[in-house]
Amino acid sequence: MSQPENLTQSQQTELEAAAFRRLVAHLQARPDVQNIDLMILSGFCRNCLSRWVGEAAAEKGLDMDRDQAREMIYGMAYDEWKKAYQKEATPEQMAALKAASKD
Repeated sequence: MSQPENLTQSQQTELEAAAFRRLVAHLQARPDVQNIDLMILSGFCRNCLSRWVGEAAAEKGLDMDRDQAREMIYGMAYDEWKKAYQKEATPEQMAALKAASKD
């Protein structure tokens, strides 16, 4: 990522972290948005974000398992979120995901 000339690396990292926290808060506030819809439109979902958090933790030598990373993103245990909010994917969503994955 390119760094603007007027920012230090620390300032850029702080801004990136703030934007990430806002994205996560937005996704937590919108459980009606299904992961499959995110995948169709953007190519990533909450599970991707949690995997990226876990990978970043591992790179830093931090002890974080998949469930802990998911809880950071979902704001609750993944199984609880699935039970409360996840819907069965429709045939149309599956077809759209397959079409989007070809890009």
